[in-house]
Amino acid sequence: MGTDCLRCRISNVIASRRRSNPFLFFLFFIFPLLTACSDFLEPVKSTPEPTEYSYNYWLLQRTYLFEDELPQLDENGDSISELYSKLSDRFTRYVPPSKSEETTTHINTSIVPGDVGMEYSLIPEAEHPLIISRVYAESPAGRAKVPRYGNILSVNGVEITGDEAYATYDSVLTYSKDISMAVAYLGDTTLYEMTKEDVYAPTVFVDTLNETIIITITGFKLNTVDKENGTLGELKAYLDSTQSYLQPRLIDLRNNPGGHVSLCTAMADLFIESGNISTRSWRAFAPDGEPTHRTETEVAQSGDAGEKGKFVALVNKNSASCAEIFAAAIQEGAGIPIAGTATYGKGIGQSTWKTPAGGLAIITNLEFLTPKGNSYHKIGISPDYTCESATFQCGFDAIQKFHGKKSKKSVGSLLEAKKFIRQKAVTEGALMPGDDE
Repeated sequence: MGTDCLRCRISNVIASRRRSNPFLFFLFFIFPLLTACSDFLEPVKSTPEPTEYSYNYWLLQRTYLFEDELPQLDENGDSISELYSKLSDRFTRYVPPSKSEETTTHINTSIVPGDVGMEYSLIPEAEHPLIISRVYAESPAGRAKVPRYGNILSVNGVEITGDEAYATYDSVLTYSKDISMAVAYLGDTTLYEMTKEDVYAPTVFVDTLNETIIITITGFKLNTVDKENGTLGELKAYLDSTQSYLQPRLIDLRNNPGGHVSLCTAMADLFIESGNISTRSWRAFAPDGEPTHRTETEVAQSGDAGEKGKFVALVNKNSASCAEIFAAAIQEGAGIPIAGTATYGKGIGQSTWKTPAGGLAIITNLEFLTPKGNSYHKIGISPDYTCESATFQCGFDAIQKFHGKKSKKSVGSLLEAKKFIRQKAVTEGALMPGDDE
């Protein structure tokens, strides 16, 4: 109570003097405060804003994984492309502001801009060699009910024939918004009318071949046809809907270039009942801006639908990065056999950073180990069942070996044919947002 009264008295005195003589109030009460703090009398030097070059230099010095290369970087340069060109790691790169939004969209989503929503295979000996190998349900083609395995005869009146069939088709679709497509299927020819749109492609596909279900995972994206949970949501939805299925299934990871680390570890967790999923160590910076090293191990949580199923995974030399994290995790953590050929061998990953000018710095700063602590960088994941070629037949033979299900020989399918997707270059990697995002 005494302290409060004292405060009241001081306030009353200040108010009284301020009312009676404003100048004296300034002289006796405000001026001493100003003179006691020199910052009011002398200008404060402000810290200059970092340039785009200095920010990227600072970031590389504190996060780039291969520290022995950092002394060769010029602190006072002005060419960002030259700054990054001095580094040996081809995955570390700078994306200028004019392309950063497009790159970020491609990293995070499965959007195929301006498309009808189909994938294609070529049958070279056919008069009209372009075959529809997939139709995305949530797309113009899906809504028009274009048949899977239909044969494309013409698009907007242009016949699709010869060795350049796909190039011709792609050219017509690129420069036309409204599409009129003649497709032959089961002896009938139908004209399908569609208008192109930005299509969210699926990244998990389920097919049946040789009486075996094949789960194909093409990448690890945050936003796909499942807008909220991306590739993880697609796979989880399928596994949840088939948790009572007892027959062995094939997980196809061939030609999967990777994606987001948060997804490939969470998806592996769907199959692992307990124990480690993956360990990562990385260079980062502490709150004071100094470089530091961190390590973290992802641990599985039980109760997911994939834990009780029977699976074999199929990989090849193009199964890379995040796909390798997933493959190693289910191999060592869930005991799921791997078939095919050795994987790419990319046990490093990148963090992404928004720069002051709106660019995007993608910097290798992560290293990954398998659940048992093994490194596979520049080595790859070794299959439990090795084949000369990572075909579906290889996967079916592995299923027979590990699960006792007999396989038909010489399985042929359009699923094995080379796929054509109207999508820009694939971004490979094991990607994470920078620590400041």
